[in-house]
Amino acid sequence: MTVSPSEPAMAEQTLAPAPIEVRVNANAAHLSVVRAVAADLAMREDFDLDSIADLKLAVDEACSTLIDVALPGAALSCRFSPTAGRVVVDVSVLSAEPHEPKRDTFGWRVLSTLADDVTASTTPTDDGKHLVRIELSKAGGAVFQA
Repeated sequence: MTVSPSEPAMAEQTLAPAPIEVRVNANAAHLSVVRAVAADLAMREDFDLDSIADLKLAVDEACSTLIDVALPGAALSCRFSPTAGRVVVDVSVLSAEPHEPKRDTFGWRVLSTLADDVTASTTPTDDGKHLVRIELSKAGGAVFQA
């Protein structure tokens, strides 16, 4: 498992936080790590409790969907980009199949209900594999502070 800022240290000098990338084996046993990162970033963006839970579940569903199509031993990559009360998550994995995730499943309906925006794509790689990706974004309700 690797957790690292995905931009150089120079990004820390800007106002926007650097994206965070988490890479784990494409295995359901590692989903708790990815959910924890999603929850932490949502809290830092002042999401309310419902929005934090929605983001965690959306990330879990996106990752689970891609784990199902991952090549054996492939890494699941989750790139989190938090900015101004919103978190954008780009999840990707290598697959043998050139198909995007099916959009007529219960899981996709859950994902599209929990996130504000969801897209999926597949890109062929030079070695005959396919990079399958789901990108989602979620804006949080601000925590009320009196």
